[in-house]
Amino acid sequence: MTEAITLRKAEACDEAAIRDCAKNAFSGYIALIGREPAPMTADFAVQIASGHIHVAVNDNGVLLGYIIFFVQDGHMHLDTVAVLPAAAGRGIGKQMITFCEDETRRLGLDAVHLYTNEKMTANLSIYPRLGYVEVDRRTDEGFSRVFFQKKLT
Repeated sequence: MTEAITLRKAEACDEAAIRDCAKNAFSGYIALIGREPAPMTADFAVQIASGHIHVAVNDNGVLLGYIIFFVQDGHMHLDTVAVLPAAAGRGIGKQMITFCEDETRRLGLDAVHLYTNEKMTANLSIYPRLGYVEVDRRTDEGFSRVFFQKKLT
């Protein structure tokens, strides 16, 4: 079931809720990876100030998830998608990814690139279902990552 959400640019007042969302969405991977996943240690204040974070909120303004993306090397880099576990399975993540893809097209870019940790096995099946193609696997910044891209042309 797809939930009605509003996507908007994150504001400084959203930082605590974004950090809480990251903690709740990614803490289950600490034991698998052996340390906190990269999204848990992000500098959200800088990313908010840079305009890279959008939040998904419900009709009551409650943050249900967030997405981080930005232009990098002529394509859109999709950095993080996180949904509160209590809101998972409602299509929020897919709506946020579609928003990123729409922004990519609006900016005249032809591809979205992303990576995920190889231990985040659910992502390894989700992204291909959304049209993303695996292009590489390598250790990057100390993490075993799987790289994907989606051509939008």
